[in-house]
Amino acid sequence: MRSILNVLHALGLTMVVFSLTLLFPYFFSRLFEDGADQSFLTSFMLAGGSGLLLWLLTYPFRRELRPRDGLLLVFLVWTVFPLLAALPLMLEASHVGVKLSFTHAYYEAMSGLTTTGASVLPDVAKLPESLNLWRHTLVWFGGMGILVLAVAILPMLGVGGHQVMRGEIPGPMKEEKLTPRIAGTAKVLYGIYVSASFVCLIAYRLVGLSWFDAWCHTASTMGLGGFSTHSGGFVDINSPAAEMVAMVFMLFAGINFATHYKAIRNRDLSTYRFCPETIPFLRLVLVSGVLISLYLFFTSEYSNLLDAFRFGMFNTISVATTTGFSNVDYLQWPLILPIVMLLLGACATSSGSTGGGIKMIRLILVIKQIRTEIRHILHPHAVFPVRLGARIIDQSVIMSIMVFMLVYALTLMALSAVMLLSGAEPTTAFSAVFASLNNIGPGLGSVGPMGNYSALSDFQIWLCTLAMLIGRLELFTVLVIFTPGFWRR
Repeated sequence: MRSILNVLHALGLTMVVFSLTLLFPYFFSRLFEDGADQSFLTSFMLAGGSGLLLWLLTYPFRRELRPRDGLLLVFLVWTVFPLLAALPLMLEASHVGVKLSFTHAYYEAMSGLTTTGASVLPDVAKLPESLNLWRHTLVWFGGMGILVLAVAILPMLGVGGHQVMRGEIPGPMKEEKLTPRIAGTAKVLYGIYVSASFVCLIAYRLVGLSWFDAWCHTASTMGLGGFSTHSGGFVDINSPAAEMVAMVFMLFAGINFATHYKAIRNRDLSTYRFCPETIPFLRLVLVSGVLISLYLFFTSEYSNLLDAFRFGMFNTISVATTTGFSNVDYLQWPLILPIVMLLLGACATSSGSTGGGIKMIRLILVIKQIRTEIRHILHPHAVFPVRLGARIIDQSVIMSIMVFMLVYALTLMALSAVMLLSGAEPTTAFSAVFASLNNIGPGLGSVGPMGNYSALSDFQIWLCTLAMLIGRLELFTVLVIFTPGFWRR
């Protein structure tokens, strides 16, 4: 019990910190007088007040977090923060005639914070600008993980962060440190994220987007979230220049931010060449984009080669990086192309990036292990270590990755089966779960790029919400919470 109260003490503090983010859209609403300021002020007081109360009530039980505490805190943060983030959505949506239940509001907030980018809002253009700003800002905060930002702040307030960072950083290489202190690591990663976001913002503005649209799409691009201020997304923007900016920064955000840091620190672009993920990631996404574009041209989907490349490359990069932007309804293409794009979204992005999916590093190591097993069959007495560059990967790492892939497949099948049993059409059922688990956003069928998730029942929405959470925290951080052994001393 004392351990749980200690975790709740840390949770209360993070809730107070998170509540401060509500002041950003509040002041924006006041400045532009869109009428939503009271909803944000009320939400700030509820979120901050409840967090402060929780922190004070559990103050006598504070102590350094243990690894098990860190896992529980990560889980609680990613379930409680969407609740706080949903408050202004519920309070304000009714004022502008948009029907938004608690289920839909929580889903929308979870979608933003997990950078999934799927939506249940039929027409985002009807929302006050400050509410749209809030949706996109959630994606931006979720992009590098809210806890990465919190880890940089909490040590100064007496709450350790190393155990939290282990639970939050995506990918199998969790032990790699960039700086001696975990807070320094968080600051470095967030510094790169903020700097790249600023450059992206200026680039969007230079190609003709308003400052408001530029920031919102910067948040979605850097967070690889896919929210847009337009119901039709980039279809409504209809700007090849803006699409080019999006493609460049989606690719940047799909690369491990630790690699960006090393390249900046060493002032050497060859760092990207020696990273085991970057070149495979870029090669897979760009070659796939070229092949899809050529397929579109030679099958006469587009008579103009430039149009084929414009639409083929943009949508391939967007889905492969788990962003979810679209500048055309690609479900009108031959079905094999959207399926290939979704499969890319499941594995293309790097660990330590803002993307979702199983990550490129895991795919590489699984392929290497398969290759090793085949060589063992041919040469049963030989020893073939799995290498990643010059580094020999321990078999325990390989085993954990293989188990991860198995659990990933089982989770996908189980959630899809439940979705089917709930009455969803098969294509929609599987693709909704697949897109949610990999934090891609749009799927196939009614949840495609020109549709949304509003047609799903409340039960199906909650199922997709669970899939987003599991996908964002990479399965085991969530699943371990529900094992009996976790709660034993």
